[in-house]
Amino acid sequence: MSLPINENNIFQYQYMHQASSIYVPSLSLTFSASLKTTKYMANPNPTTQPKTEVYSVWALPPESVRPRLKSLMSGLRAEYDGPEFEPHITVVGAIRLTPESALEMIRSATSGLRPYKAKVASVSRGTFFYQCVYLLIEPTKEVVEASAHCCGHFGYQSSTYLTDEEKDKAVKKAEELDKEIGGLEFEISEFALYKTDTEDKSLKSWEKIEVCHLDGK
Repeated sequence: MSLPINENNIFQYQYMHQASSIYVPSLSLTFSASLKTTKYMANPNPTTQPKTEVYSVWALPPESVRPRLKSLMSGLRAEYDGPEFEPHITVVGAIRLTPESALEMIRSATSGLRPYKAKVASVSRGTFFYQCVYLLIEPTKEVVEASAHCCGHFGYQSSTYLTDEEKDKAVKKAEELDKEIGGLEFEISEFALYKTDTEDKSLKSWEKIEVCHLDGK
């Protein structure tokens, strides 16, 4: 399922071909997010600049749904190659922070959030590396509000290498692999902080840092 859940409400279930990803909701077969550049203030004294890393926040599908999504991603990889990654919806994408700030922000952002429902609308395709083929998530009030709430805490704004013909074929392949994926509904009760170096197209350096449970407290 390659998704902030972006303005397109993509649930990333990413599948990448070289530089492409398919989220199955993204559910990125590819379930990915649209990103805008985030500007940072330059440190007037570079020698004291704290170490930063690129982080993302993912909404994780429940354990009961992950095998189905991974099976779909595996089928696409068999057809188009690409690195492995966990099915997810990108809530906050590619923002550079210190490790301490990243942990503080996700803990603050998930405090008080309750579990919510997500539903796959369709298999779709995008135009950039992290959004080639993905499962589109319905932009319900719960989905949009959860994304906006988390992005606000991070100060983040949401905004390929497969040819268009290959993307169309990948969409059809995903629909063949799981004919009833559209309409799949599940509960989101966990957000995860991941270290996601966007320069690493192999994704081998991507690392789960912390998982926060949404319990409304």
